[in-house]
Amino acid sequence: MTHSPSTSTPAVDANLWLEDVTGDEALTWVREHNDKTIAEFAGTNAFEYLESNVRSILDTDARIAYARRRGPYLYNFWRDAEHARGLWRRTTMDEYRSDTTEWEILVDVDELAEREGENWVWSGAQVLRPDQNLALLSLSRGGADAVVVREFDLTTRTFVDTEDRFHVAEAKTDIGWIDSESVYIGTDFGERTLTDSGYPRLVKRWSRGTPLAEAVTVFEGEQTDVAVSGWHDSTPGFERSFVERAIDFHSSHRFQLLGDDTLVRIDTPEDARISVHREWLLIRPRSPWTAGDTTYPAGALLAAKYDDYLAGSRALTTLFRPDAHTSLEQYAWTRDHLLVVTLSDVQSHVQVLTPSENGWETTQLEGLPDLTSSEVIDTDPRESDDFFLNSSGYLTPATLFSGTAGGALEALESAPAFFDTTGLTAAQYFAESVDGTRVPYFVVRREDAPAGPTLLYGYGGFEKSMTPGYSGINGSAWLQRGGTYVVANIRGGGEYGPQWHTQALREGRHKVHEDFAAVARDLVARGITTPEQLGALGGSNGGLLMGIMLTKYPELFGAIVCQVPLLDMKRYHLLLAGASWMAEYGDPDDPDDWAFISEYSPYQNTRATALYPPILIATSTRDDRVHPGHARKMTARLEDEGHTVYYYENIEGGHGGAADNAQAAFKSALTYTFLWDQLAR
Repeated sequence: MTHSPSTSTPAVDANLWLEDVTGDEALTWVREHNDKTIAEFAGTNAFEYLESNVRSILDTDARIAYARRRGPYLYNFWRDAEHARGLWRRTTMDEYRSDTTEWEILVDVDELAEREGENWVWSGAQVLRPDQNLALLSLSRGGADAVVVREFDLTTRTFVDTEDRFHVAEAKTDIGWIDSESVYIGTDFGERTLTDSGYPRLVKRWSRGTPLAEAVTVFEGEQTDVAVSGWHDSTPGFERSFVERAIDFHSSHRFQLLGDDTLVRIDTPEDARISVHREWLLIRPRSPWTAGDTTYPAGALLAAKYDDYLAGSRALTTLFRPDAHTSLEQYAWTRDHLLVVTLSDVQSHVQVLTPSENGWETTQLEGLPDLTSSEVIDTDPRESDDFFLNSSGYLTPATLFSGTAGGALEALESAPAFFDTTGLTAAQYFAESVDGTRVPYFVVRREDAPAGPTLLYGYGGFEKSMTPGYSGINGSAWLQRGGTYVVANIRGGGEYGPQWHTQALREGRHKVHEDFAAVARDLVARGITTPEQLGALGGSNGGLLMGIMLTKYPELFGAIVCQVPLLDMKRYHLLLAGASWMAEYGDPDDPDDWAFISEYSPYQNTRATALYPPILIATSTRDDRVHPGHARKMTARLEDEGHTVYYYENIEGGHGGAADNAQAAFKSALTYTFLWDQLAR
């Protein structure tokens, strides 16, 4: 079902005032709508029980404490009931293996926020290698992408307060150590130092003891670029510096930065993903690539000797070649081995590849549970062949494995089961899209259950794969209640490699919507649900998908939840980081691009005469990636047209929608309560 943009859509957007993120009038509107939604769905015993249950899952000490290995230490960030904003801490591998791990607390974010009177949310840390005595901490106000960077002394566990410290005011900053006396940095240096997307346009080398304003520019991108970045690889014997110019979201130029600040282009396809490790260069082209006399398919993984490649050699070894069912999902170096995760019809397999004088040897990684998806959590390629790997499935709680490439896996810890899986099954089906493409999807439900409330989740963008994984929240809040949960592996994602994504770019975007609608219809045809009992959920790019389902396929759904969404595709490129996504969606200022964008842009395609299912639109005031104006304006327009719409905006939370576990629990309880109320009638 398609239609042209509504002729009743005003030529002038009367809701532009809602784009004033923190304006008094706009925030008054937000609070009024929040109050209405809370009054409708929160406050009941059932809601409070659900919220409490979700909070207990998020806060439980029984969760796996995933850690990053950095030399002799393992670093972890941890939130629980007592530490809502979290603890940054570290331990040793021997302690990590023990039943009662002793952690060295480095930063208590709750204590810091209270002491400084700031709404700090943890955004990450970079530890100086190999010394392990200094770190660069990133803290955001309320969960935004913009951060304050502060230098931290890991020995005294205090912030460095000397005049020569590295300290950067709030901005979308990219920073990394060169050595203890210098860093590479991209940040807001003033006028025209950010790209149109709001990210750094300059890379500078900043030396300790000098003002940030005097940092030396080593690379400069274009105003229309997405971003530029610089970093240093301090691996002993292979010390190198690099810069990257992201031309658009999917295309980049990469250079090695020599000691005299001259640049050497790493001449690979613009759309390829590359990595440099010790003597090796890895290349993963996103479109077919001819090098020398050989054409390599999109999604292949190729290896070359780095120095030889820069000197002009195109001797490449194919480490992975995709086929119609199998794609490359992830790869990660240990010191001397390469871990490769592949997907075969969205089911994962792990291999260990080892280079030698006789070529590359491939072995399967044994010991992983059946019917689960696996992901490499961490390696420390600078120093060891050790790695952490996580494995879970829709009905199988996560297990954290430790291994050494070439050795056996050790199950370090398993997460508890948060819901009863008795009688539940997970199955894969395929729907046929409009153009005949087979679209896989997973269904988790009770065996032989009659048609009932069903929640269909989708994303469909940026080559992001939706692989099976355990969710205690979804299980306890939805499956345990008798609902069916479905995940659609639609085009736009990466489940079948780059081409599964690239065919849905720009003018091919309609394939994303058609695939999701095909899955919805297939669920009904199989008797799993009915349109009145089928709900849809998506966030960010998936929120755009939800807006399209509402305006183009309303007859397929009984309720929709649209989170942190893009919706006004006429103005998305003018709001916050929107310009960085034009390679994905197109340029609405180009008439040719607007011709296909206008066919689906939800904000321009609402109709007062349509019969829309109830929708909950949720966003965050502090989201500085996807502008909350999208959600606000769509809500206002739907209300003006007389449709049933509920709105909730978290004042904190950033693009994730929540700044701590309490906010995340409330948001989840609101989502599942709304869906159950609409679909289980």
